[in-house]
Amino acid sequence: MGKGYSAEEIREKLISVLKDSETGMSGVEISDKMEISRITMTKYLKVFAVEGLVRQKNIGNMTLWFLEPGQESFNFPDDYFKVAPLFLDYLIKGKEDQVYSLIRNSLHSGATANRLIIEVISPTIESVKNLFDEGKIGSAEQNLLRTIISKSLQILNQIPIVADPKKNIVVISADFHSSLLAEAASTAFHSDGWQVSHLGDMSSAINVLFDLDFQKLVGKIWKQKPGILIVLVFSETDAGLNFFADSINPIKIKSGKRMKLILCGNPSKKAKNSSDLLTDKLDEIIQWSQTVYQNLK
Repeated sequence: MGKGYSAEEIREKLISVLKDSETGMSGVEISDKMEISRITMTKYLKVFAVEGLVRQKNIGNMTLWFLEPGQESFNFPDDYFKVAPLFLDYLIKGKEDQVYSLIRNSLHSGATANRLIIEVISPTIESVKNLFDEGKIGSAEQNLLRTIISKSLQILNQIPIVADPKKNIVVISADFHSSLLAEAASTAFHSDGWQVSHLGDMSSAINVLFDLDFQKLVGKIWKQKPGILIVLVFSETDAGLNFFADSINPIKIKSGKRMKLILCGNPSKKAKNSSDLLTDKLDEIIQWSQTVYQNLK
């Protein structure tokens, strides 16, 4: 393998070389098989070790390299459909390290945080909820799986992003069960360059003073009112959607057309709430928000 190959091509070839090696391979063996200089290969192995693709084991004076579990060669955007079932399978089987390795490997293979959230993590959140509702897992296991998903989102949240000060969003969850999806939405908006204020589960703040409390917060995070401010509320109940809509809409009216309210849930036909967008689809929320921002520029 000569000069001119990209890091992704080297990564793909390395996975192929190490995939079936149970005893590991030395740097010399790897460089010979990949036809790349030993100095260059050593540099890439160190980088890939930091990324979690490979690990090293010292035996005497020899260093052996192993592929971390769960590593595959992906080609995005075509392979999101492969990652989704793998992510759920590793999660359900309790293979926590492989869950995180899969996310990191996907990122290093060219996947975007936004698409991973929409096509992999968000459906998995729904699958875990269904497993609990059907009695296939208990509360303890549900919380464990939710924690692993949350840690996966934290990996995506650590990607350096230059946020646009004109793109502001506040994300609220009205209850525990919708808090993880709210966290996923916050991470997706972060990856798209939004300045995100993630408030988490605000069920304890459902009282007559919330509107005053929220108005103070808006004054701090949107002081000069640049660009747009979107308030995104997740709730599994009509009561949660109604409460936050009733509390936020008066503030929105005073703030003018640059403040928008999105309600994410599946309300009953009897529910009465007012918002700029009502949907239970995360991809629709992200696309709508970007469109509204572009139209206000």
